[in-house]
Amino acid sequence: MTSKLDQLRQMTTVVADTGDLDAIRQWQPRDATTNPSLLLKAVSSDAYRSLVEQALAWAREQDRSASPDPVLAGDCLAVLAGEQILESVPGMVSTEVDARLSFDRDATIARARELTQLYRQRGVDTDRVMIKIAATWEGIQAARVLEREGIACNLTLLFSFTQAMACADAGATLISPFVGRILDWHLAQAGLDAIEPGEDPGVRSVQRIYDYYKAHNYRTIVMGASFRNQGEIEHLAGCDRLTISPQLLESLSQDTGTLERRLDPGNASQTETYPPLDERGFRWHLNEDAMATDKLADGIRRFAADQRQLEKNLGDWIQAA
Repeated sequence: MTSKLDQLRQMTTVVADTGDLDAIRQWQPRDATTNPSLLLKAVSSDAYRSLVEQALAWAREQDRSASPDPVLAGDCLAVLAGEQILESVPGMVSTEVDARLSFDRDATIARARELTQLYRQRGVDTDRVMIKIAATWEGIQAARVLEREGIACNLTLLFSFTQAMACADAGATLISPFVGRILDWHLAQAGLDAIEPGEDPGVRSVQRIYDYYKAHNYRTIVMGASFRNQGEIEHLAGCDRLTISPQLLESLSQDTGTLERRLDPGNASQTETYPPLDERGFRWHLNEDAMATDKLADGIRRFAADQRQLEKNLGDWIQAA
């Protein structure tokens, strides 16, 4: 019998939501995406000791110092991890800009260029690399500039239709709506333990964005992310891409039921039309969405905390060397 994972791959590009190279090799996704949280988990494992040592050595070369900046070491580690991931996937890898730059357009642009240059130094085809940026107003405007330079951008921590509209207007290559974190917020607000996948607000958010993009011929790719259960994935079957954890990939691979296609560009019917958002309009509409405001801020804080911990760990390695 054909598994639901195999059926899903017939209608959606499956992306691995992990920095674990062994898991990527096992599940053989087309693309992979990482973030500071995933890198932190990876470097906490002895299996990645050699990769960390290689990153520190490379950072010393870049910094021409025996004690390189842990921020630079973190970027070198992210690029080395991305390079290794690209050896195991046929498509693309996303590498994230420091979340602490989420409200600084120019600093985000500069860091994205630096990451791209580090990939070039390693001889990596940067057409296979996406730079991952938080979908703040500043991040979206940074993506507008980078896309014109040929640097593909993945706008992450996306929780609202307002963010999705602005990303499409900026010409972003891809957006990552966070399905599970939207659900988390609504469950907490309602005091519930679960919501049926068909009524899941995270699922409905992605369905609305997908229909809007397809009906209006936006080229921006919709990639659902941050899933809490298999049902959310099944109700988004047919979405452009879905980034899925190894645990849920395993669940899908063991399920031999029939998977129905839920999203199809040919069935997109979206009568909503909106003028392009300026900064004032973007900030106002985002402010009116309590869930999106809360979860965007929380996501940035979490990624920033993991980035700081990653850099602390790298700093300890530098001092111990």
